Amino acid sequence: MIYVCTTCKKRLDNPTKPLGLCPCGKPLSVHYDWEGIEGDIDVITEDHSLWRYKRVLPNVEKEDIVSLGEGWSPLIPMAHHIFIKDETVNPTGSFKDRGMAMAVTMAKAQGVKSICLPSAGNAGVSAAAYCQKAGIDCHVFLPETIPDSFKKATDQYGANIILEGQTISHAAHKMVESKKDDWFDISTLKEPFRVEGKKTLGYEIAEQMNWTLPDVIIYPTGGGTGLIGMWKSFIEMKAMGWVSGSLPRMVVAQSDGCAPVVKAFQSMEKSTEFWNNSETIALGLNVPGPLGGSWMLNVLSESNGIAVTAKESDLVELTENMKDMSGINASAEAGVVWSGYQSLIEAGWISDGERVVLFATGVERC
Repeated sequence: MIYVCTTCKKRLDNPTKPLGLCPCGKPLSVHYDWEGIEGDIDVITEDHSLWRYKRVLPNVEKEDIVSLGEGWSPLIPMAHHIFIKDETVNPTGSFKDRGMAMAVTMAKAQGVKSICLPSAGNAGVSAAAYCQKAGIDCHVFLPETIPDSFKKATDQYGANIILEGQTISHAAHKMVESKKDDWFDISTLKEPFRVEGKKTLGYEIAEQMNWTLPDVIIYPTGGGTGLIGMWKSFIEMKAMGWVSGSLPRMVVAQSDGCAPVVKAFQSMEKSTEFWNNSETIALGLNVPGPLGGSWMLNVLSESNGIAVTAKESDLVELTENMKDMSGINASAEAGVVWSGYQSLIEAGWISDGERVVLFATGVERC
């Protein structure tokens, strides 16, 4: 594997393990010696989890793989050329399981004994579950405002929970203050392998659409690993000859209560600014200072995509509408996606007949 900084473009051939950020402080991207070489789709295994794509994932010994059966979630066809990727069926109820399966697997393979991360909810639950399976100590820093359902879901897997502040950024500051030298930081994009787990979303969508790609993907975006991972997968697949034609136009969907990527996109900036006083019931999108802001903006530029907001005041109704339409008990992030779809249809940015993938990224926790 080759590691390349997403900002300074420095290549790290033999980095210090466990692998975190580039020395410049920015995220690393994983690359492989098979990239750009036409390959055979038959290398996909029969495993009905994200590990069916292990040929295009980091090479890891079988005994180090930490899996709870994540991935291979349904792509549900709806009316009007809409498809919904239902990530609520993952082991802990959200798409976070993809990234955590890969990140915890690689942490185990690199000899990590303790990990830490701040979370807006689902990532903490997922990290706790995978660390329990791996035998790794897990320290989860949550905002004090987090609903009890997330605390209980995280606690059931034996994680050490620390509460601080109103947002994930406040929790992250507390983590930095509390972090022990032997704790490995598995925060969003602080290590490169969560993106590799999330990129299996793209491989699944392509396979489930008979090795074609949709015209548009609308994604509820907080930290951005899913958006980044899918775009990475599309580039990989096209270079291997698994798919052809145009790649999907990627859409960042955020609440107007926390929309740093939308603001930067609309202002034609190359990086995001911290979003002060963020507040949204779509907890996974309450990420006011995403480390991967520039990376997400690059994806939008390369894909001819767009960034849109949903009105926070309408989000309860929008989420109920999405639930009624899909039959999925999805969390409020799905309402943000539904708003984005409706607004882009009304604006004519999505044309009649275009195939659009929407996301239900997590189950509603009561």
